Amino acid sequence: MLNLILRRFAIAIPTLLTLTIITYLLMHSAPGGPFTSERPLPPQVLANIEAKYGIDQPLYKQMWNYIVGVVTQFDFGPSFKYKDQTVNEIIARGLPVTLTYGVLSFLAAVLVGIPLGIFAAIRQNTAVDYFANAFAIVAQVLPNFVLGPLLILFFTLWLGWLPGGGWNGGYWPHLIMPVIALSTSYMASVTRIMRSSMLEVLRSNYIRTARAKGIPEHIVIIRHALRPAMLPVISYLGPVFVGMITGSFIVDSVFSTGGLGYYFVNAAFNRDYAVMLGVTLLLGALTIFFNLLVDLLYGVIDPQIRY
Repeated sequence: MLNLILRRFAIAIPTLLTLTIITYLLMHSAPGGPFTSERPLPPQVLANIEAKYGIDQPLYKQMWNYIVGVVTQFDFGPSFKYKDQTVNEIIARGLPVTLTYGVLSFLAAVLVGIPLGIFAAIRQNTAVDYFANAFAIVAQVLPNFVLGPLLILFFTLWLGWLPGGGWNGGYWPHLIMPVIALSTSYMASVTRIMRSSMLEVLRSNYIRTARAKGIPEHIVIIRHALRPAMLPVISYLGPVFVGMITGSFIVDSVFSTGGLGYYFVNAAFNRDYAVMLGVTLLLGALTIFFNLLVDLLYGVIDPQIRY
């Protein structure tokens, strides 16, 4: 297990380095820059600003200075558009907001999707199964950028039950609609994967043997069927959590929560290279970490994989 962790960390370093280089090159290949606008600045003023932020240097030197700053000091540099603010400060302000409703959305997708998939498999071709399938189909055809405005239209404009946006320190009425919008499609996917996996396990020979021995059905499900049926779901949960964070870009735009997605979208429009790079590296690191966590959970659930 320790060797696996060390190997993954060894792979993570060149992966993040490659991600940084590719992102850097793609950003600078686009026309324009962070200080270009409809009313161009005088050449001397523009040269002074670029010299202040170090973007007047050759591209390879900018990239090297950025990588050295991140590795040695964990410093993502200053923002080009948010005056007197560093990227670290922007991430520290936006990440807790994104993680709050991201974690809640993840828990909602897991705590609803897994039991619903299990009951749908156990009660195949019954009302529970039909409901689970109908829910999965409807939820997957309503992505968060469609579901979000529909929730605002229904719960805010028509019923007046919930606020249509804002954060307000994470007060629970402001969390309900972002969590629903972010978790619903993933909840449907978890339900479908859990149902199909449980059906496959329940048709296995060792499950038939356990039932033939007279073992009660609930013990067959909990002790013999649940763990192997969870493996495909566990492999999906790592990308799900990262998807919750990246999906927050749309949720932040729709509900104006002020999370990490809000700053990333503004950075893309304003060509704020430092913020875009910082958020991209953060998401890359989260992807690597949660994929590693999924592999470790695989070993906990299935001893054959661990050995």
